[in-house]
Amino acid sequence: MSLLVPLVMFGWIPVVLSLFVRYPARRAVIISFVVAWLFLPQAGYPLPGLPDYTKMSATCYGILLATFIYDAGRFRAFKPGWLDLPMEIWCLSPMASSIANDLGAYDGFSSSMEQVVTWGLPYFLGRLYLGNLVGLKQLAIAIFAGGLAYVPLCLLESRISPQLHRLVYGFHASLDFSQTMRMGGYRPTVFMVHGLAVGAWMMAATLIGMWLWYAGVLKSFWGKPIKLLASTLLFTFINCRSTGAYLLLVIGLGILFGGKKLRTTLPLLVLIAFITGYLYLGVSGAITPERRAQINVALTKTLNAERAQSLDFRLANEEILGEKARESPMFGWGGWGRARVYDDYGKDISVTDSLWIIAFGNQGVVGVISLFSSILLPSLCFCFSRYRPHTWKHPDIAPAACLTVVSTLFALDCVLNAMVNPVFTLACGGIAGLVMHPQVVKPTQTRRLPKKMAPSKRLTTLQH
Repeated sequence: MSLLVPLVMFGWIPVVLSLFVRYPARRAVIISFVVAWLFLPQAGYPLPGLPDYTKMSATCYGILLATFIYDAGRFRAFKPGWLDLPMEIWCLSPMASSIANDLGAYDGFSSSMEQVVTWGLPYFLGRLYLGNLVGLKQLAIAIFAGGLAYVPLCLLESRISPQLHRLVYGFHASLDFSQTMRMGGYRPTVFMVHGLAVGAWMMAATLIGMWLWYAGVLKSFWGKPIKLLASTLLFTFINCRSTGAYLLLVIGLGILFGGKKLRTTLPLLVLIAFITGYLYLGVSGAITPERRAQINVALTKTLNAERAQSLDFRLANEEILGEKARESPMFGWGGWGRARVYDDYGKDISVTDSLWIIAFGNQGVVGVISLFSSILLPSLCFCFSRYRPHTWKHPDIAPAACLTVVSTLFALDCVLNAMVNPVFTLACGGIAGLVMHPQVVKPTQTRRLPKKMAPSKRLTTLQH
């Protein structure tokens, strides 16, 4: 680990404060989150009685401090709503789990604080700053810009293997380097913890870029045509070699273009129903070994044997972990690895790939429902708000609609993986604020010219 790591980590809070001095508060929040998530090291420093000091905890602490100093009135103006309840329950669920398992109030407080920093603060800051169409538009553009900033880095690592984190900060971010090799090449990790996290980020940036291009929100960016930039992002995303992210992009494009074309939210509602249905089957234990074998056969025919084997391994572990979790279903087993499965010799024989099974094992049914409700409920409410699918191409609404789809895809990814992304949680908070306090948007007006107007007059009219 190089000396740059503590310098960057402990110098980040002053940087956040300086951003609030230089930019408007909303923009400073967005820049702080995106830059920290993309470029700060995967490092943590233990703090007594508090969660580890990481790049995102430093960002949240810095933003809260800057808000107290420069924008304190925003705290007084904030009004919590019913849609915030799932996130509040999710953040407090570790306390209930610790007490239910006789682990003590201190353990519960520490675990809840970690949940607050990881999930609660990004969501709260999204509610505080991004609960409107302008804020969500700025966040969408920032995610798109973050994807563009990662383009040369991803292409470089797909060529030379993931080395940037080691070269800059002195150590590899990924714990298992073998997982970086996919499809005859390398899956980039850049400054994130895993290639899956990079794939999910580049998927979101590509989806946003394509939709903003289609909706006419951006004609150019950084002096380049948006068409060229979106195409470059797509090419880079394909080189990230993340098959799960490929599927997420296809689903996202289907929801946005299908919803707009058919003027229905049905595709998004079907995805939300699929996620909740899968969670119900997993929690109830309905995915038996026989059904798992049928799924494996079907996937082998549809995809390939390697991906089918990977999913079968995941489902097999979820099966034994779910069986253990159902022994303490309401509040789970709490922390300290008590939800994991061990053999007769005390060896851990379980692998937790998915966030939902971690939440189910540690915080029980209460944890699973509150976690996914905090992500999916804002999207569900957006479906039934005044922002109906026929408005999704409106330049003011398009970024919010796209972020709604991205946050739902994030929930789907949490069913498959455990790659927490606080920028997506920030978006969930913003979407929740928007649907609780919707804005009136004027319809776009298209000026039509007479068909029989002479070409010279048409040209003169268009110029004016």
